[in-house]
Amino acid sequence: MIFDMDGVLYRGNKLLPGAKEVIEFLQSRGVPFIFLTNNSTKTAKVYRKKLASMGIEVPEERILTSGIATRLYMEKHFRKGEIFVIGGKGLEEEMKTLGWGVIKIDECRDGKWKKIAHVVVGLDPDLTYEKLKYGTLAIRNGANFIGTNPDTTYPAEEGLYPGAGAIIAALEASTEKKPLIIGKPNKPAYEAALEKLRSIGEIKEIWMIGDRLDTDITFAKRFGMKAVLVLTGVSTLKDVEKSNIKPDLVVPTLKELRDYLEVYLDEGR
Repeated sequence: MIFDMDGVLYRGNKLLPGAKEVIEFLQSRGVPFIFLTNNSTKTAKVYRKKLASMGIEVPEERILTSGIATRLYMEKHFRKGEIFVIGGKGLEEEMKTLGWGVIKIDECRDGKWKKIAHVVVGLDPDLTYEKLKYGTLAIRNGANFIGTNPDTTYPAEEGLYPGAGAIIAALEASTEKKPLIIGKPNKPAYEAALEKLRSIGEIKEIWMIGDRLDTDITFAKRFGMKAVLVLTGVSTLKDVEKSNIKPDLVVPTLKELRDYLEVYLDEGR
């Protein structure tokens, strides 16, 4: 099983109903699961601590971010070259792990932006016009344009905030270039998730549990997974009615999913 996090397990720092119970149930039954978030602002280590503070205890290895998936993809498919990051600390840490060199904004002011080989863009809580400016200059100068994920919004306690997709869209407009998008619903995220799931145990079928039709449910449908929509995040029943993308199962919260899974597993399906 693959769980999205924002809008599924929690909103902001508020644990959502049934989240702790469904994870404990899967652990008790020995069902392999991971968390796959398109949010690249935090490292897996930080996410593990956040979940632990909410009573969900999982090893760091069970958590896959779009930042991690981006690093893994770049290691396999791109040549070494200096990176400019528009994103949070989690994405910066993943890019530093590559060991290719990360160019800072003050270095861009000194003209080093001309040496940027890769512009990697994710959700950036500290976004500035200057970051967009140097990202634009570098991409127009030939740098690869890589986006962690397409989400235009993400669910928080106050409502929907601008997501990575909104920042990526600004750079698309200013560069007239299309980015490579790594996260859900795209293949690089699927490959990284599948590899992680297989490292945990035998996989007979994969369920994707998410709150967005355009990323989570599309992701599931694209790669042959069972699609479960939880109505605690972005997409609503009205959205489902209007969309051509239909989940296999819709539940109000993870509490109902836990009850459904108990029956499903007991019947040996």
